[in-house]
Amino acid sequence: MEVGIVGYGAYVPRHRIKVEEIAKVWGADAPSYKRGLMLREKSVPAPDQDTITMSVEAGRHAIHRADVDPAEIGAIYIGSESHPYAVKPSGTVVAEALGATPDIHCADFEFACKAGSEGMFVALSMVKAGQMDYALGIGADTSQGAPGDALEYSASAGAAAFLFGRKDLVAVCEETHSFMTDTPDFWRREYQFYPRHAGRFTGEPAYFKHITGCARALLEKSNTKPEDFRWAVFHQPNGKFPMKVGQGLGFTKDQLEQGWLSPTLGNTYSGSSPMGLAAILDVAQPGDRIFMVSYGSGAGSDGFIWRVTDRISSVQPQAPHTRAQLEDRPIYIDYGTYAKFRGKIRKLGE
Repeated sequence: MEVGIVGYGAYVPRHRIKVEEIAKVWGADAPSYKRGLMLREKSVPAPDQDTITMSVEAGRHAIHRADVDPAEIGAIYIGSESHPYAVKPSGTVVAEALGATPDIHCADFEFACKAGSEGMFVALSMVKAGQMDYALGIGADTSQGAPGDALEYSASAGAAAFLFGRKDLVAVCEETHSFMTDTPDFWRREYQFYPRHAGRFTGEPAYFKHITGCARALLEKSNTKPEDFRWAVFHQPNGKFPMKVGQGLGFTKDQLEQGWLSPTLGNTYSGSSPMGLAAILDVAQPGDRIFMVSYGSGAGSDGFIWRVTDRISSVQPQAPHTRAQLEDRPIYIDYGTYAKFRGKIRKLGE
């Protein structure tokens, strides 16, 4: 029996900060970030928004599109590297907010930016194994970058949720593949507020080696070529990397642009490639095939091949589209407000 996505949804916070606003505080060259990394602005979570609240919003959109009773969901898996609690699950809070029953399996995943696709992979696998009728996989983050660090120009916020099942599918999963090695390009130790990274080492041999390795293996397993796909989406730490790796694999700019959100969204970490997939599903047509590969530091990639079904046109209007949220009345803030929102400025004694 075919298994795949029965409902999907994304959530984008409305607050934004422009690259120029960050650069002027640190005396940096904003045009170099705009040209070199293809970044213009990024989303910023409000003080009352976190991985849990964004997961709930994206999850509601996915459930509404699926037209499934939340009580039928057998598992919820949330991938993030910014879970609000070090010891307390995000999944149980999200499950109750979505209306799931206590008869559910919840788990929080961490694997840097691959945690979202990791949750999707396990949710899909649980349904495929026949353990449950429906499982929800979510990728969400309110990612952080240290003041003045290169990460501060891209680290943003957002979420994407996918409900997996065996009937009324909007996208069938045709094949999966994972590729991982011990490559320490990015990390954050316990009690540290900001992550650290190995500079250019995060590109090669980290990002490019793993996405390319996963993608080529996935193409070989499925006996497909880049031209067999209408769309493709890759992890987006900035605007430059996904375009470079995609075109290096043989995909065209036309195949990549719909899911290419990072120039105006930033890097949503665990939500990055899942949000790109959601943006593609918003415009996909029956029969379209989608090639997707995530990336997480540490390091690894998950790859998926999706085939869109005839049901897609009926679910697309049932919840806000990803790009529509990205473009809908953004609220631009200055660096001081941004720093306050992200906890970079604290009152004495806090």
